[in-house]
Amino acid sequence: MIVRRRALVDRSAEQLFDVIEAAEHDPRFLPWCAGATIVSRDDALVSADLRVRWAGAEFEMRTRNPKRRPEYMAIHLEHGPFRRFEGEWRLAALGPDACTVAFALDWEFDSALMTRAAGPVLERMANTLVDAFVLRATSLPAPLASCPAGRSPEEDGR
Repeated sequence: MIVRRRALVDRSAEQLFDVIEAAEHDPRFLPWCAGATIVSRDDALVSADLRVRWAGAEFEMRTRNPKRRPEYMAIHLEHGPFRRFEGEWRLAALGPDACTVAFALDWEFDSALMTRAAGPVLERMANTLVDAFVLRATSLPAPLASCPAGRSPEEDGR
């Protein structure tokens, strides 16, 4: 299954990128994300463990995501219930307070049973992911949306 989405966002590419990259905050605004833990993070890569729970489907996965802030982050599966799980976020600045975002995800579960059980859930999640991240970024006050990766505005003391 391939999902592609694009959006115009009234936040800077840096602000939106920081929200996308801070996976440890995903459970706060993604209803299907039951947990997220950063395994490692540096300027070139972020790796995270994610727990997905939605509509009776439940699974865990680890992604390893090369990145170039603020314009690009790849999504690569390290382990999880997938035969294939590859994607990318591409952001392009349109000015100091606006950007475009493009998201693509190509996935296939390992088993036909998992595809039948969780496939529709994952398809719905992937189809709404861009909207969820854009809503999160625009719900934060503009100066706060760009807190350092790994910290929420509350944790950053702003």
